[in-house]
Parts: sequence; C-alpha cells; structure tokens
Amino acid sequence: MWESCGAIVLAGGRATRLGGVDKAGIELHGRTLLAHALDAVVDAADVVVVGDPVPTERPVTFVREDPAFGGPVAALGAGLEHLATAPWLVVLAVDMPRVTFGTVQRLRRTAAQGGDGAVLVDPDGRRQLAFVARRDAVAAAVPGLEERHGLPLRVLLDALRLIPEAARGEEHRDVDGWDDLRDLADA
Repeated sequence: MWESCGAIVLAGGRATRLGGVDKAGIELHGRTLLAHALDAVVDAADVVVVGDPVPTERPVTFVREDPAFGGPVAALGAGLEHLATAPWLVVLAVDMPRVTFGTVQRLRRTAAQGGDGAVLVDPDGRRQLAFVARRDAVAAAVPGLEERHGLPLRVLLDALRLIPEAARGEEHRDVDGWDDLRDLADA
C-alpha cells in the first residue's frame, strides 16, 4: 500500500525568540530536537535536513537554502533539490518534538485516502509544519528560486489538496520560545 518516501526536516530558521540559538541542537529529555525529528522519519529512505550541519545518529544530507534564512518554502525547495527520488515526501519542522513515528504513520494513512496528501492540524484546525504529500504535487507547488524567498508557508499549503489529520495530545506543539520548551519539558 505505501511506496517509499523521502523526508525533509526544516531546521534552518533564525530562532529569534530563542536568541538565535540553533533549534536543532536544543535538548528535550536528553535528546536534541533534531534527534526527535529524525526518530519520527526513521523509515524514510532518504533524509535531507535544511539547516547547518550537526552530528546525527543516522546518515542525513545537510543543505541550506540560498540565500540562507529564506523561510520554510525556500527551505523546502532546497530540500527537494537534494532529495533522492521517492513518490512520497514527509515534511517536518525540527521544532515539533511531539511528532512521532506514529504521527507520521497516521499522516501516511490519511494521505493514502486521496488528494495530494495529509497535514497535521492543531485543535483549532490550523495547519502545522508536519505533512505527508505526493512529491510531484509538492514540487509543482514550490515556486522558482526567485519567488521562494520569504514566501509564507500557507501559500504553498493552499496550493496542495491536503487532508487534515487532527493532532493527538501535544503533537501540534512547537518550540518557538523558551517558555514552549519549558512547558514541553514539564509535560
């Protein structure tokens, strides 16, 4: 039922509310946020991390969008350019440590129902930066190099027919500031 997939982990933001610290290296319960993200995509045939290189427990390809800090659409485009061909794609923000392998499996099952894929939504129905989609649909929705920089993610998501998948528990929670990290650590 499920064909192979590739994964893109978006880890190259400025993290201004965290004083510019590299989110990928922040630890939660003794593991980096990047390690949590890589656990969620453990069965991906190929993984590209868009961000600065850091040590990982598994082989991944690190790339940066050009110019750096171009936002999630520019980062996704850079990741696509370096990802081996796979019919399906998992896209995950590095700062969502409650997204697990089980979350990705649910997104995959929902994506198999039709359309372009499935996206995780929070309790208010807002789409999160965690989705599974057909690679060709994502590639067609990502604009050219000049148009990507600074483009809001919602523009890309609006171009895709993604089935909403409701978050369970705290899957939708991300780490935007130190309070978010503290709250997730206490949970």
